[in-house]
Amino acid sequence: MDIVLAILGTVFIMGGIAGCILPVLPGPVIGYGGLILLELTKYADFSAFFLIIFAVVAVGVILLDYFVPIWGTKRYGGSKYGIWGATIGVFIGIFMFPPLGIIIFPIIGAIIGEMIRGANTNESFKAGFGSFIGFLLGTGLKLISVFVMAFYYFRALFT
Repeated sequence: MDIVLAILGTVFIMGGIAGCILPVLPGPVIGYGGLILLELTKYADFSAFFLIIFAVVAVGVILLDYFVPIWGTKRYGGSKYGIWGATIGVFIGIFMFPPLGIIIFPIIGAIIGEMIRGANTNESFKAGFGSFIGFLLGTGLKLISVFVMAFYYFRALFT
């Protein structure tokens, strides 16, 4: 049974990495599932503190991933209109057009929001670019968290 759980855990870790790039899948949560599966075997003995910290990291990074594009919009000069546009774009992208919608719609929303405000085309596209930078930052945070989980997973599995 330990071998089956370890193989399934490895699938979860790999799925977690894929989930960082595919917006439909919650990569860090899936990767955390791999740690839990390995904990159920004789190969790992993670402490409760370790598991709680990584649970918080997984959930925290997933939540941050929804807010970082909004932050990017603001950071690159977007007004409240651009921020609202990016926020609406995130929700439209998540529910109506996954997986690419989560990338494209916050950008479009920020641009439209800025145009409604009366910003010129350059300012509007700058806010959209900020939303895209936020998306990339969120993806990077997810990848870092899952790669750290993968490191501890494989270290426990092979030592």
